[in-house]
Amino acid sequence: MLSRKVVIGLGVCVVAASLAGCAAAPRKGSSGERRMHYQVNRLQEPIVIDANWDKPVWRETKPLELGYYVGKQPEHMPKVQAKLGYDDEHVYVIWRVVDRYVKAVATENQGPVYKDSCAEFFFTPDAEVDGGYFNLEMNCGGTMLFHFAVVPRQGSPIDAADIAKMEVAHSLPKRVDPEIEKPTTWTIEYRLPVSILSKYYPGVKKPAPGVVWRANFYKCADLTSHPHWLTWSYLDSPRTDFHTPKSFGTIEFR
Repeated sequence: MLSRKVVIGLGVCVVAASLAGCAAAPRKGSSGERRMHYQVNRLQEPIVIDANWDKPVWRETKPLELGYYVGKQPEHMPKVQAKLGYDDEHVYVIWRVVDRYVKAVATENQGPVYKDSCAEFFFTPDAEVDGGYFNLEMNCGGTMLFHFAVVPRQGSPIDAADIAKMEVAHSLPKRVDPEIEKPTTWTIEYRLPVSILSKYYPGVKKPAPGVVWRANFYKCADLTSHPHWLTWSYLDSPRTDFHTPKSFGTIEFR
């Protein structure tokens, strides 16, 4: 997402269960009051990566939901949820997006997936954000942009050999073009080996009960017919930008 134009202005809304509408919430209170928190459960056994939101392990897991938007209030507000789990060696992430105007043109990793219907996991594998952060952006076809940055928007790509160690599944075809205008629900799921993170961030706090990471979750669709920029944790910045680690929420491993 390094080439994305910065979105000026900030809107806030609580995403309703229905896609019919959204009322703007008042902008009051400190950013700390709006920093989101999510608890990540330990998985009892390895799971199959198949993009199935309804398999037993995920049915038992509470989702997080993206409840803020940035920029002008979008005409189309997809309902976006994610669930996380972990074991000794991996973090697991699954996304479910109740959407319309769905598109995926980028088919090569490290391409501009943020222009497509895209779900993004930004995180620091630590309780502090000063040491840098990862941005793992994936379009609805399972193609990813995966970078590490110490200085926001000046990141370096994760090596292809490391990306190859991830397992990814997606419910839609790799390429979705022309755009699907009708209501469409799509899922993506991936298994992220924690071992590849330490190559870029030597101070990785390996997931274990009580360990806290900083993170935010985003949904965008820059070059679809109905662009939008949604967030989980509130972006407290007059010049709104996904690359804002200070606004990351927290995820706590249990």
